[in-house]
Amino acid sequence: MKPGSDCILKFSILNTKNENRRFWLTIPAKLVQRPIIWELGHKFKLVTNIGQASVTTELGIISLSLEGKREEIKKAIAWLEGIKVKVEPVEINTIEG
Repeated sequence: MKPGSDCILKFSILNTKNENRRFWLTIPAKLVQRPIIWELGHKFKLVTNIGQASVTTELGIISLSLEGKREEIKKAIAWLEGIKVKVEPVEINTIEG
């Protein structure tokens, strides 16, 4: 093994760790019929899990867990916000940096 190569290996292992983050999603009336959670699971390398949900024709509120790489979670949040879904972390220190 070359000097310093163990550092590269450790860095690679650290970057493969999945994170599990929980969010509250607020879905506007124009999107409640759209399969947003299904789309998340297909557009991004994430596992989705609905903890709670209350959906009417006027509003959807969903407690959603996302499991995957930090960068994938950040991309998914950006996509949700881009389609006008309000995303709020359940934990205070979620997805910083």
